Amino acid sequence: MVAGAAILGAAATTSGAFAAAPAAPTPKPAPVSQAIQALPSAPVEKLIVTYKSQAAEAGSNAAAQSDTAEKAAKTGEKLSFERRLAAGAALVDLGDGTTKQDVTKVMDAFRADPAVASVEPDIRAYAMATPNDTEYAKQWDLFEATGGMNVPAAWDKTTGSGVTVAVIDTGYAAHSDLAANVVAGYDFISSSADARDSNGRDADPKDEGDWNATDNECGSGSKASSSSWHGTHVAGTIGAVTNNTKGIAGIAYGAKIQPVRVLGKCGGSSADIADAITWASGGTVPGVPANANPAKVINLSLGGASSTCPSVYQTAINGAVSRGTTVVVAAGNSNANTSGFTPANCSNVITVASTSREGNRSYYSNYGTVVDVAAPGGETRRATDTPGTVTTPENGILSTLNSGATTQSTENYKPYQGTSMAAPHIAGLAALLKSAKSTLTPAEIESAIKANARPLPGTCTGGCGAGIADASKTVNAVTTTTPPAGNVFTNATRVSIPDNTTVSSSISVTGRAGNAPAALKVGVDIKHTWRGDLVVDLVAPDGTVRNLKTSSSSDSADNVVATYTVDASSEVANGTWKLQVRDVATGDTGYIDSWSLTF
Repeated sequence: MVAGAAILGAAATTSGAFAAAPAAPTPKPAPVSQAIQALPSAPVEKLIVTYKSQAAEAGSNAAAQSDTAEKAAKTGEKLSFERRLAAGAALVDLGDGTTKQDVTKVMDAFRADPAVASVEPDIRAYAMATPNDTEYAKQWDLFEATGGMNVPAAWDKTTGSGVTVAVIDTGYAAHSDLAANVVAGYDFISSSADARDSNGRDADPKDEGDWNATDNECGSGSKASSSSWHGTHVAGTIGAVTNNTKGIAGIAYGAKIQPVRVLGKCGGSSADIADAITWASGGTVPGVPANANPAKVINLSLGGASSTCPSVYQTAINGAVSRGTTVVVAAGNSNANTSGFTPANCSNVITVASTSREGNRSYYSNYGTVVDVAAPGGETRRATDTPGTVTTPENGILSTLNSGATTQSTENYKPYQGTSMAAPHIAGLAALLKSAKSTLTPAEIESAIKANARPLPGTCTGGCGAGIADASKTVNAVTTTTPPAGNVFTNATRVSIPDNTTVSSSISVTGRAGNAPAALKVGVDIKHTWRGDLVVDLVAPDGTVRNLKTSSSSDSADNVVATYTVDASSEVANGTWKLQVRDVATGDTGYIDSWSLTF
């Protein structure tokens, strides 16, 4: 491995594995229920009012009707009690021509009534559309129940915004389905001959091509081959622009892709790759400018044979992880034990095996106890088909590519197979998780992915880790706040957070003796785009303010879903506690969905 690194894009025993594949049959489309498109905006015409169980209105339609008439007189609106819902709430019609201000006025009137437990708008729901990317129906790896990774259901909660993913690979071949999501990277190939750009390391990560003109050019047994544009294919799986009426959908399409070039003619050196890992994660590399966009996820779809992890790799990986960067590595394509391949056998990485469309271990994929998890890597041919052929392109992983045989030509899309294709599925999932919950550490991200994986529906001889990763289940697991054991007080009444305003939600604590605990748990669930706009405080009954979250102009991720620990031992427990939320910028709004105090 000290001499070079091999691309892991296809089975090692297959020559010409990156050859163009014929047009594929169209797999069945994703379920209609999965949505990422913006929904229509409809006016609120009715309210759902839930009365406290002891209130007369909770069980009497006449009482609810009378209360509605009282609120109509108070607000000057034409309100009418329509009917009782199955769960007991009252449906109140707001009449024609109601404005947003009218709705707010009526809701405030109901909320001020001590007999009312909650009031919420009767909102519209729609049949949700799939991405409109023209090749999306061919991306079985994202949505099919058998071999797919259940990605679309995760997009309701996160798309990877605010996270940069470094693709340490062959560099970037310009592609219009990626360009909007690409940020500045770097070329770490120190040999100008291998780099094919005449100057060695530089700030341009353009893929100059990794073709080999003749057999044995890259060592005994090496074969002549065309350029793979491997890094561009990997990048598309992670972060292709989505819902743009062309091409494919990326798993973390809200994230940014940082191309870092380390593989050129005849692979790449471990020294260059180690420096690239350090730089991409925000570390310092002598003679190289600092990375302006440090990556929180690194994808390494590369490797070579080695029974141990070289110290140059392990040191770089440890440094990256210590800076909060998750490192994802392909297991290798030799149908052998992963322990003999590096950096897949290094510590502190997520090592990924490949599965087929049928949910089996791909025939070429490495295996063993070193593997952490599996993901779709596809099979563009069967194990018994002639090496070098492409017989089942519809079962490969479709992604962004270039048509050039040596140097770059026109952009296109082609299916590849390999653990190189499996790894970016996990890198994309890691970006979704980091975006959904920014406090997650690399260890927590790995643990969450493994804990929520599902068993392979097919077979895996030798070991495929925890199973096939499930994007939706994993995202749900890290965004669901489970209050710790104890006495829990909750307010689940939604409170809107308009631009540049301060709002609050109250909890009345009763029945507690003495002071609050030194480890008071404050569970917060706030839905808000660009959460960096928000300042979140806990206000004690005596007015003491304790800050839970500050604003940040660089935190573009959505939602604040977290549990904070506060030393409130100087405060009397009983009384009215408030969650105070201040929006310090314009352009993004949301609401307090719920919050809780656990004593």
